[in-house]
Amino acid sequence: MKSLPVLSFPPEQLAKLQTDYAKEMQQLWQQGLQTNPVLKDRRFAGEAWQHNPVAAFNAAMYLLNARTLMSMSDMVDTDEKTRARIRFSVEQWVAAAAPSNFLAFNAEAQQKAIDTKGESIVQGLQNMLHDMRQGHVSMTDESQFEVGKNVAASEGAVVFENEIFQLIEYKPLTPKVFQRPFLLVPPCINKFYILDLQPANSFIRHLVAQGHRTFVVSWRNPDASMHHTTWDDYVDKGVIQAIEVARQIANMPQVNALGFCVGGTLLTSALGVLAARGQDPVASATLLTTLVDFTDVGVLDVFIDEPFVQYREAQFSQGGLMAGRDMASTFSFLRPNDLVWNYVVGNYLKGETPPPFDLLYWNSDATNLPGPLYAWYLRQTYLENNLVKPGKAVICGEKIDLRKVDLPVYIYGSREDHIVPITAAYASTQVLPGPKRFVMGASGHIAGVINPPASGKRSHWLAKSNDFPKSADEWIAKAEEKPGSWWPDWYAWLKKHAGQPIAAPKNYGRGKYKAIEPAPGRYVKAKAG
Repeated sequence: MKSLPVLSFPPEQLAKLQTDYAKEMQQLWQQGLQTNPVLKDRRFAGEAWQHNPVAAFNAAMYLLNARTLMSMSDMVDTDEKTRARIRFSVEQWVAAAAPSNFLAFNAEAQQKAIDTKGESIVQGLQNMLHDMRQGHVSMTDESQFEVGKNVAASEGAVVFENEIFQLIEYKPLTPKVFQRPFLLVPPCINKFYILDLQPANSFIRHLVAQGHRTFVVSWRNPDASMHHTTWDDYVDKGVIQAIEVARQIANMPQVNALGFCVGGTLLTSALGVLAARGQDPVASATLLTTLVDFTDVGVLDVFIDEPFVQYREAQFSQGGLMAGRDMASTFSFLRPNDLVWNYVVGNYLKGETPPPFDLLYWNSDATNLPGPLYAWYLRQTYLENNLVKPGKAVICGEKIDLRKVDLPVYIYGSREDHIVPITAAYASTQVLPGPKRFVMGASGHIAGVINPPASGKRSHWLAKSNDFPKSADEWIAKAEEKPGSWWPDWYAWLKKHAGQPIAAPKNYGRGKYKAIEPAPGRYVKAKAG
């Protein structure tokens, strides 16, 4: 049995923290006798908090205690991983214990109950019952969205399907298209239409408008029939099959391909398999917020160790499904105040209906994972980082050596990404041997990627030289900030690999590959059971 880590606190730092705490406590008491304390936290920003001395003092005490506990977790004298786990656990407890989360202490919710003569409490209970029935906390008014109607609505057709995915071909928006087709591989842990929300911010629509004959993998939402499906299946019957079908439909020897998040890891795995077989059906690859080298996995590392992976391997040794709601909950609690307690307070304590927001609707549309795939992924990537060790990972019967994946690659990372840290996105430049271009965008995992040029939002960073030092910090120090979206830079890069313009096809598919049903197809509409 593994021994528990030994914990201690540096005496001098602990003594200073105690002194600072006592000093701030005294100031808070003195201030409380004269005026309400200043609450610099949006959870307590409402006027009701400022006008209620008891509530304001209670909130101020909570914030002081929270800061102190977080400081204590940072100063624990132990190994780095244990300290990160302690910090994560304390953060979860601190977020849950906020007085704003309880009707008895939430001055704003109490005032609303008075103003509405109790109607907000009644509505809050109804909201809670509704969310209990649907199995997750509502982040948006889900009744306002329908897949295929006002999200995932770009025009196209399913031209191939098997037990793992459907392949969608999109209708051209230009009279001519580039010869070489373009294939998008989205993550399998959620649905592809993050790339096709509304016309204005649809990555897919913008890509089609640039003249690319665009195909997208729509992963099936796994049910019991897929409980033995493996990573090999997703690579071989998924990514490699999609590459082959897109290539045949376009009647071209190669495609350009893009992988987003886990889709990028799957695409890289497929490229490794194809390279081992001496095949090169992909002319260029784009990796968006993708982990290939799993040395730095950010906050998710707190969950990963040998006992946890062994537990999952035992759980799925005879097959099974990793429930989508469990995956969604894990990611939500990475930002508990924003993605959990904010909605608990609004929906239940205040009786509010959250406004319609396409991104949050997508975020709530959970996807299951086949258990064997999930267990393999945990061990081979997060725990052992085998993809970057030549010959260590065996996929589809091939020993993977990414040094053989020699093709042009465009790599994108988001500066504030908490799922794929910018250092991890940059690490792919050290693994893949072909010509590379790296760009860093502002914001996080999703908002940094889905940033159409017309919005005029955020910035991106590019380096003048095309050399890639080992450290991401060194690259960032040399990079220049550019205003607006990174998409135009990528468009210019991709155009060089797209071939000559030809007349746009008038029909979907080609030969034996015919339109099966309109986009977005059946698979994306299936809900996680």
